[in-house]
Amino acid sequence: MKIVDVRVRVFRYTTRKVPDSAGHSHPGPETPAQLALLTIVCDDGSEGHHFSAPEPVRPFLIEKFVKKVLLGQNPFDRERLWQDLAHWQRGSGMQLSDRTLAIVDAALWDLAGRKLGLPVHKLIGAYRDSVPAYASTMCGDDIPGGLATPEDYARFAEQLVARGYKGIKLHTWMPPLAGAPDVKRDLTACAAVREAVGPDIALMLDPYHWYSRMEAYELGRGLEKLGFAWFEEPMEEDSIASYAWLTENLDIPILGPESAGGKNFSRADWILYKACDILRSGPYDVGGITPAIKSMHLAEAFGMDCEVHGNGIVNLICTAIAKNCRWYERGLLHPHFDYDSAPAYLKAPVDPLDADGNVALPTLPGLGQDIDFDYIDAHLLG
Repeated sequence: MKIVDVRVRVFRYTTRKVPDSAGHSHPGPETPAQLALLTIVCDDGSEGHHFSAPEPVRPFLIEKFVKKVLLGQNPFDRERLWQDLAHWQRGSGMQLSDRTLAIVDAALWDLAGRKLGLPVHKLIGAYRDSVPAYASTMCGDDIPGGLATPEDYARFAEQLVARGYKGIKLHTWMPPLAGAPDVKRDLTACAAVREAVGPDIALMLDPYHWYSRMEAYELGRGLEKLGFAWFEEPMEEDSIASYAWLTENLDIPILGPESAGGKNFSRADWILYKACDILRSGPYDVGGITPAIKSMHLAEAFGMDCEVHGNGIVNLICTAIAKNCRWYERGLLHPHFDYDSAPAYLKAPVDPLDADGNVALPTLPGLGQDIDFDYIDAHLLG
């Protein structure tokens, strides 16, 4: 069994999730968008698929690096193929990103699961078949009735609890919408949400990512008084020393790193230098399911929880295979955005929520995405 082709289909669809100039998503009018489907093909007809933005799987990267590593190889040699791709990153001038590695790695896992007739979380070794989900909000905005005020956050939190969520993570105001970041405004929103949902709902905060040390300290002290479960990325993550200082000086658990590079290797440094209390990982943060597994087990060896960053099928799978991952991050959610409907290129949503706030793992072979190939082929670009 050998890989004989790697192909990418770029297609168009519409979405009501619109990014601002800083990349944060907000609800908006229906807008044309593009997505890519990477497919790995073997000589026996087996295929593995995963979705990506077009840029990480652009032709130059596929032809110059991905095909060079994958063609002619056994698709079950995932570890060696991942290591070979990672080796090429330096020679690519870092054009071959961790995101590209993550997409290829996910497609290889999908291929293996489809070939063997198993969901990927069972193929890896499941710890659970259903995961508690916390509601992760979009960032604050200036949309009337959206997330423009602390009162808006409180009303939305009540709706989320009624929906079944046992945990809520707030993303508060960040440029360019709704004015400058403000610690006191963040704390006012957090206090309003705590009052609205009571003491038994787990609350977390992901605020402005470039607060100073003292601003982050002030915010963390306020969250401690409100009984928040964790505090993530209030400062630039390039400085491990700043997070070690914050972790030492606050009682609330610090979760990290989120956006820091370095794959699973940098996660080891964050543990070593006591820069976090809860490790953060995720396939798109560290270059795939394969290295994410390593970082989750690394945290487990130190008696630490490890939370997966973001939503989507590969993140859901990672929450199901590790005992020390407590939650699935479901979102991003907003009062004016319908998250629960499947996008046009899928026949069903990948993470439907039950009335008790849990998400069941898919039972389809592979990653478990029920892909509408007819829709994709009917909307191809180029």
